Amino acid sequence: MKIQIFNCLLKAGRSRGDEARSTSGWRGAAGGKELETPHAVSYKERGFLEVDLMIGLAILTLAIVPLGFAFAKERQVLKIEYARSVANEIVDGEMEILAAGYWKDFSDGAQNYSVHANAATGLPEGHFQLTKTGNHLRLEWNADEKRGIGAVVREVTVK
Repeated sequence: MKIQIFNCLLKAGRSRGDEARSTSGWRGAAGGKELETPHAVSYKERGFLEVDLMIGLAILTLAIVPLGFAFAKERQVLKIEYARSVANEIVDGEMEILAAGYWKDFSDGAQNYSVHANAATGLPEGHFQLTKTGNHLRLEWNADEKRGIGAVVREVTVK
């Protein structure tokens, strides 16, 4: 059907652009039949569609951009919580080892404590510190840089 209309337009000496501007039917070389041309869209209607499109894009932007920032913040919070949970597990495990009798190998006072847990590689830069006062033990991990993790501390009094 479209090919017939296009051929009729060519035979009648009209271009496709003329057809789009026409708002009424015309008689061409199609045996005197009146052909329907597409309704021409006025400039006001086109402007309304552009404004409508811009409003839709603005609403979409206002909904999606905050979600992007929320996901970035969520990622940061999860990273901090992961590091804190790893530090908790390491300090708990090392405190159990110390309370089981390993504490006798250390002298009184504060000292750096080295851990042999492979999970410590997942922690940010920091240090473990053991403080022994008689039978009271305090093991803590502190990050070198403040990243919101804070100190992880365990204390125990052994018998």
